[in-house]
Amino acid sequence: MNQDWIATARTLSEALPYLQRYSGAIVVVKFGGNAMGDQDAMAEFARDIVLMRQVGVNPVVVHGGGPMINDMLSKLGIESEWVRGKRVTDKKTVEVVEMVLTGLVNKRIVQAIMDEGGRAVGLSGKDDDMMVCEADDPELGFVGKPVEMNVQVLRDLFAAGIIPVIAPVATGMKDNETFNVNGDTAAGAIAGALKADRLLLLTDVSGVKNKEGEIVTQMTPDDVRDMIADGTIAGGMIPKTETALKAVEDGVRAVVIMDGRVSNACLLELFTEHGAGSMIRTTPPRVVPRT
Repeated sequence: MNQDWIATARTLSEALPYLQRYSGAIVVVKFGGNAMGDQDAMAEFARDIVLMRQVGVNPVVVHGGGPMINDMLSKLGIESEWVRGKRVTDKKTVEVVEMVLTGLVNKRIVQAIMDEGGRAVGLSGKDDDMMVCEADDPELGFVGKPVEMNVQVLRDLFAAGIIPVIAPVATGMKDNETFNVNGDTAAGAIAGALKADRLLLLTDVSGVKNKEGEIVTQMTPDDVRDMIADGTIAGGMIPKTETALKAVEDGVRAVVIMDGRVSNACLLELFTEHGAGSMIRTTPPRVVPRT
């Protein structure tokens, strides 16, 4: 008998406790980075999401789309203004953001999930007033900070066996107001409102590293704060870990910052003893597996 088949059967058998553990759990996945522009990587991600739904997990996909937004702004000849290294999102820009994220990007992901045999519906934070924002920084224009979350529509989709795919575009407190929301921020806010079991932040790095350059597999919020304070966590990892801290504070059981470039990264984290990336939770377990 083919040894690969035997190994596959053994892997499935070993996954049983994890399949049972996550049956009925809500898992929010922030999807972005290089995988969004790669057809094969997109298909693999979609297959993993469909498998999660098939075995009883309730996945929610929240996506970004920065490179696609940049491409469209360039094609339309819209020049961006920058403040402290951040793009100012004026009215013209936010219209392009909404068009690209809720149209092109969102529907590509929905189609990929459907192609793998799943059922998916594309939404944005505007739908059913799911995400209501105020300006995060007035100098940056229509960049939003979630202040009110209404996630019943997501629970309704879970009950129908449908996978929500959410673009990080939100409504404001005023009529006809639209905000662009950072994808990680949106995913954290949605996970917190759902009291999700897991928030998986897929990135282009392997996780949070210590001073020796080694991946820290398990961390408490205090560990994260200490590493930010002493400069161990720096640069682009700071906002990701801050998102994780806020999500845990809001009731998410654990947040994992992990490398989305790794094949089947979500399945490795949820359904194997090893896990993947850096897990942040209030009281990490003393022994493997991570539950």
